[in-house]
Amino acid sequence: MTRNNDRADWWRQAVVYQVYPRSFHDANGDGLGDLRGVTAKMGYIAALGVDAIWLSPFYPSPLADGGYDVADYRDVDPRLGSLEDFDEMVAAAHGAGVKVVVDIVPNHTSSEHPWFRAALGAGPGSPERERYIFRPGRGEHGELPPNGWRSCFGGPAWQPVGDGEWYLHLFAAEQPDLNWSNPEVHEDFRRTLRFWSDRGVDGFRVDVAHALAKDLDSRPLDAWPDDPGQDRPGEDNPLWDRPEVHDIYREWRQVFNEYEPARFAVGEAWIVPEHQWRYASMEELGQVFNFELAKANWMADEMRPAIEEGLAAAERSGSTTTWVLSNHDVPRHATRYGLPQVKSAEHHQLANDWLLRDGRSYREDRALGTRRARAALLMELGLPGSVYLYQGEELGLFEVADLPWDALEDPQARTTAHGDALKGRDGCRVPLPWEAAREDFGFSAPAEHAPAHLPQPAWFAGHAVDAEERDQGSMLWFYRRALAQRARLLTATGDTSLAWVSGYDDQVIAYERPTDDGRALVSVTNFGAHAVPLPEGEVLLASVPLEGGLLPGDACAWVVR
Repeated sequence: MTRNNDRADWWRQAVVYQVYPRSFHDANGDGLGDLRGVTAKMGYIAALGVDAIWLSPFYPSPLADGGYDVADYRDVDPRLGSLEDFDEMVAAAHGAGVKVVVDIVPNHTSSEHPWFRAALGAGPGSPERERYIFRPGRGEHGELPPNGWRSCFGGPAWQPVGDGEWYLHLFAAEQPDLNWSNPEVHEDFRRTLRFWSDRGVDGFRVDVAHALAKDLDSRPLDAWPDDPGQDRPGEDNPLWDRPEVHDIYREWRQVFNEYEPARFAVGEAWIVPEHQWRYASMEELGQVFNFELAKANWMADEMRPAIEEGLAAAERSGSTTTWVLSNHDVPRHATRYGLPQVKSAEHHQLANDWLLRDGRSYREDRALGTRRARAALLMELGLPGSVYLYQGEELGLFEVADLPWDALEDPQARTTAHGDALKGRDGCRVPLPWEAAREDFGFSAPAEHAPAHLPQPAWFAGHAVDAEERDQGSMLWFYRRALAQRARLLTATGDTSLAWVSGYDDQVIAYERPTDDGRALVSVTNFGAHAVPLPEGEVLLASVPLEGGLLPGDACAWVVR
């Protein structure tokens, strides 16, 4: 039988495990995860049953935004290791049958990048400033920003440099936006893609993929709305999802196709679903993140359209879609599902009030959140396309919403004012627990070590890897079983067809997939309060025990027939 990872198009139905290196495992004891730590845990990753790892940025960085402020795109942050450590990690991954995907951050650099330091020193009108987006300020002496655009992290999107000019930063002030109208920017990123591909990287995750192309010249800057909105695509949006961005990715595709097998990329693009297919075209990146599941409440009438939109975008692109429940930018889904489930806008406000502010306004129902997270995994894993898992979800980790303010690292905690302040995304980035009995839960390998860079709560002990290894009913063992069955039944032939199963009410999502051995797998997820019957066949997996042969609420089962 052909393994999924033996295929040139392995990524079309891959399970990809996101590693946030600074919080994964610390090999040298400085309290910060590193590449040698990833290598040391490659056996754990392989045993989980994933096809690939995706590494969040490990490049030299001042860490104004968790490494997404890159000072050098073709090196390793010395705190995380060296290029030799990277090569050893890739060799270990490939030796274990695991592909390697790395993050690429093309919208902005760090303000410590040599290009930006040169731009500040060169002055207005210089070629160095043309690599970024500088504009004259308004007012008699340029003392006012060019317009009222706001940063995604809060505050103005323009920063003055003291000579009458301001530079654009859609994120933190330490992340100046690049000017993708400049040929030098294009050439430098082609060089970067080749640099990592030559070192054995199998693919790329593209950060803020929908923002590279911008229009600052077709009308006066102050004529644009202060908030163009990422959900308003097209030529009338100066910042997001502009049609010119696809020229960049067609150019990148030529680089990807220089390799055998061709490299692929998956774009992070928080865009309207009907535009996803453009990025996922095989003429461009190959895939784009479908965040609709991550945005949905635990409700059938939100999950079903999220699935339908993902499948429709995949069909239009000629590629496959992706399924995401959690990542480094959103609160962990075991916690989200344990909060009161109200319609999306209200639910997101509730999550912001609790998870992203003080962590005390509400407490999630952890038993319920865990039950729903197990069901969500089975529902997700049966779908055609690629599944992206976030480190720690296999342990059933919850959001650490009560981190002390003085421990926070996310720039949102600095750029939003107290009273309306957001704690940001650190609650899902707390270092992983490996050993229940260790002070730092085994995050650092040496016995003598610095504290973990974000404090770990005492309840992590119950979710440590060694504790879950001893419990065959744990979330970790559930993930391993589910991933093994997916690999055995759904990936060898490359068949990505799906048929909806009728006969259930609107509280049930049921679909059928052909298996690699000629049978059919039926996935049934019950969002309702009452148990429902399952189709005839062998019950292969269930997220909770059945009740008299019936599937209870907040549960999912796979039946093979």
